[in-house]
Amino acid sequence: MASRQKIWIFDSTLRDGAQARGITFSTADRINMMRLLDEVGVDYIEAGNPASNPKESAFFEQVSASDLKHAKLTAFGSTRRKDTKPDEDPGLKHTLAADTPVVTLFGKSWDLHVTEVIKAELAQNLEMIYDSVKFFKDRGKEVIYDAEHFFDGYKNNPEYAMKTLKAAVDGGADCLVLCETNGGALPMAVEQATKHVCDTFDVMCGIHCHNDSEMAVANSILAVNAGARHVQGTFLGFGERCGNACLTSLIANLQIKMGFDCIPEENMRQLYVKAHEAAEIANLTLDEKMPYVGRDAFAHKAGMHIDGVTKLSSSFEHVEPSLVGNKRTFLLSEVAGQTAIVEKLSQQFPELQKGASETKQLVKMLKGMEAQGYHFEGAESSFELLVKRFLNQFTPFFKIEHFKVIDEPAQGEAEGLSAFAMVKVNVGGESLITADEGMGPVNALDKALRAALTNFFPNLKEMHLADYRVRVLEAGAETDATVRVMIDWKDHSSSWTTIGVSFDVIEASLVAMTDAIEYKLMKDQEK
Repeated sequence: MASRQKIWIFDSTLRDGAQARGITFSTADRINMMRLLDEVGVDYIEAGNPASNPKESAFFEQVSASDLKHAKLTAFGSTRRKDTKPDEDPGLKHTLAADTPVVTLFGKSWDLHVTEVIKAELAQNLEMIYDSVKFFKDRGKEVIYDAEHFFDGYKNNPEYAMKTLKAAVDGGADCLVLCETNGGALPMAVEQATKHVCDTFDVMCGIHCHNDSEMAVANSILAVNAGARHVQGTFLGFGERCGNACLTSLIANLQIKMGFDCIPEENMRQLYVKAHEAAEIANLTLDEKMPYVGRDAFAHKAGMHIDGVTKLSSSFEHVEPSLVGNKRTFLLSEVAGQTAIVEKLSQQFPELQKGASETKQLVKMLKGMEAQGYHFEGAESSFELLVKRFLNQFTPFFKIEHFKVIDEPAQGEAEGLSAFAMVKVNVGGESLITADEGMGPVNALDKALRAALTNFFPNLKEMHLADYRVRVLEAGAETDATVRVMIDWKDHSSSWTTIGVSFDVIEASLVAMTDAIEYKLMKDQEK
């Protein structure tokens, strides 16, 4: 059996990724992300530009190549200034001082940038590239040369663009990376130009794509098809403007579908977990629709799809979810049928067999509630309670006998607390009335309800409201429209979401709150 070809994966999350809106890595974040990427098994981790600011330099002072078990650490920098000798250039000196085994240098490939941006002569730029690469090669570094704006340069002046690569090769570059910096090239052009480069130079060729035309992954794939064996991107695809090529997608496509070796095989099943950990480090919410690693990547909703995938997974899934550590899920809605419910709940409720009368009744009830505005695919905790109640497997822990909310502007010392709520609850035949105030009616009602119930269930002190969403379902109905409230909750070890629907937003909120508390109490009781 022929051995699989190696693709060298180069991650730029700590540099390109850090240039995205909303991302600011602390030093601790950078170290955690570096270790995560090393655990994934990427080959190179570009940690930043030590010449750009003191924070970057300080980071390189705290880390070293010995901190990594698999990947090589690389510093990023520019070719020398046009009127400065290499050994006197402050940028090259800062990059060298980072003391990384690999240096990634970028230089100009587009004649427009040479003459109009850095205001240099075309021949002068070739000298800058050669001198800078040779400076690091003479000092024992592995040099990856990033040919910035290569595809625009190749389109505008292909002869000169190729000369810039030859200057890097003559200087001793170990890898020529063709950068699609503006993100506007189409895959056919990328493939053609990459093939020309691979056929011309006896040096490893790489690809670095941006996603401004949503072609970054496709462009990278076709570059590999043309002979590139070094692929750059950011782990989750974030970066400046529209982001960079997403490595989770690239690694999965190249390794699973094209038969290349990108990361150790045993690490492939960690992609899902590592993607979510990386999002946490970046303090971002992972897009649920992300291919391979998104929560919805293998989520099925339509009844026909669910029925098909349970019979033959490949009928509606392009790969087996477990290959990347993800899992198949079934979304419950008005377009789902008995198969969806049975498959989703078969382990917890084995009595819900397809064709059984209870299942048919449950499907009918579900469709009716969805028609009223319920949306259980995002509130599975409420759905679980619904099924348990339907099967008479749930006994309520409490009953709300009465509630009242007063919402009016506060004055004086109470300014800012704009609402007051009173709740009467009954637990095991014992009634209790409590009142509280809060920032708005929902907050006041939540505080009053839990103030009453914590007398009976102290563990409710652990839970708190994490997010609150309300949606008007019938905009044309104006003030008497139906509203749907979804609330996310957390305690010290878990999170859950509940839903309420009503013509009254306070009543809808109370339904969601009641479900949340009942769910918490039920789960704690099961432990």
